[in-house]
Amino acid sequence: MKALSVSSLLFSILFSTSVFAQNAALKTKLETISKGIDGKVGVAVMDLKSRETLILNEKHKFPMQSVFKFPLAMAVLDLVDKKKLSLDQKVHITKKDYFAKTHSPMRDKYPDGEVDVTVGELLAYSVSTSDNIACDILFRLAGGTKAVNDYVHGSGVKNIAIVANEEEMHSGWEPQYKNWCEPGAMLQLLDIFYQGKKLSKTSTDFLWKILIDGPTGLKRIKGELPTNITVAHKTGTSGANEHGMMGGLNDVGIMKLPNGKNIAIVVYISDTHAKSEEAELVIAKTAKAVADHYSTK
Repeated sequence: MKALSVSSLLFSILFSTSVFAQNAALKTKLETISKGIDGKVGVAVMDLKSRETLILNEKHKFPMQSVFKFPLAMAVLDLVDKKKLSLDQKVHITKKDYFAKTHSPMRDKYPDGEVDVTVGELLAYSVSTSDNIACDILFRLAGGTKAVNDYVHGSGVKNIAIVANEEEMHSGWEPQYKNWCEPGAMLQLLDIFYQGKKLSKTSTDFLWKILIDGPTGLKRIKGELPTNITVAHKTGTSGANEHGMMGGLNDVGIMKLPNGKNIAIVVYISDTHAKSEEAELVIAKTAKAVADHYSTK
């Protein structure tokens, strides 16, 4: 084996020291941003090529809220790949599928029900517009929350629990905490999706598109980013209890930077008394700090 020259060895040491210092500086900056509000803030970041990873509050079990619609979509698309469902398969929707006091653009469009909606449309409603009723219909098609939970665990992602559907989460304050995820687990799932390890290219491309197309959470990961950064993401939001505390306000996704780097990012905020716009600003500043860091490396 050819020995390294003194100059090459010195360069290697200096480069490694520089990278360590840069990563330490990013971690410090993210910790400072997270202290801008009360509650718990979890952050997970991965360069999807180099595998460089940074995680804050690694072991905390954050309530996912509608972020769980991302793994649900993966489970449904896995069934599409296995020919057990198809994107153009029609599902008959009746008023019995609806439940009150929930976000549902689909129900707003078809208030009387009695309409056929394709599986592809249900996925778009659930992921892009975070439709809670479309979500629960998809859970039914996928075999229930346990089947989706088993699919995710079978993918190798263990530190996540999908137990309650949207209607069950709407039944009170505590059920939202049954659907939890550690930041690193969602990072792992984003990586599996990005690498195309579980879904066909057709299904991966379809999910990628509806993650990009969503009009929700524009002040979160996307909030302070320039328009030349593409973001495929899924939000999650709870209401506030009688004490003004939100159970969760989240955003997870993948940023495609102009320099060719693809960065997975997870930001969970739980049990905060901050206003929604203040919590969203923490997510936006976190994403901007991460994007700036990887844009200059």
